[in-house]
Amino acid sequence: MPRGKYVNHKGRNRNFTNPEELEAQRKKDEEEKKWRKTREQDSDEDEDEDGDGEENDSDESESEEEENAKGAAGVIQIQNPNRVAKKSHRKVEEVAEDDEPQLTRREKEELEKQRAAAAYQKRHAEGKTAQAKADLARLAIIKQHRAEAAARREAEKK
Repeated sequence: MPRGKYVNHKGRNRNFTNPEELEAQRKKDEEEKKWRKTREQDSDEDEDEDGDGEENDSDESESEEEENAKGAAGVIQIQNPNRVAKKSHRKVEEVAEDDEPQLTRREKEELEKQRAAAAYQKRHAEGKTAQAKADLARLAIIKQHRAEAAARREAEKK
């Protein structure tokens, strides 16, 4: 035995599989394949003769369910309301063409911001906002000053 915690396999003897063992294993595999083929043929013939494949169908469906179940799901029946099984494939007819694409929160906020800005510009053009009223009042004062200045220049010319 080597000393120490870890074993190093450098310098050890190599183990090769016996050719007789390999040949025996190959023959065994071939016999299993032949047996499976004959069994499948027998089961196919039985189904054709009987016409009622109910027993065979139930056995096959149970075996398929067991194969599909992974982990503890094959042993324990899980009923989790939060777990939603998604369909992997959807038919073209099921997909509605007029559905709007789902927007993210940021995209929704951006659209709302643009709508608000457009609505503000419209009200501003109509003169309904506080800033528009202040601008119009300032313009009225400027027009009045210009009119007074123009009147003074006319008076000076005369």
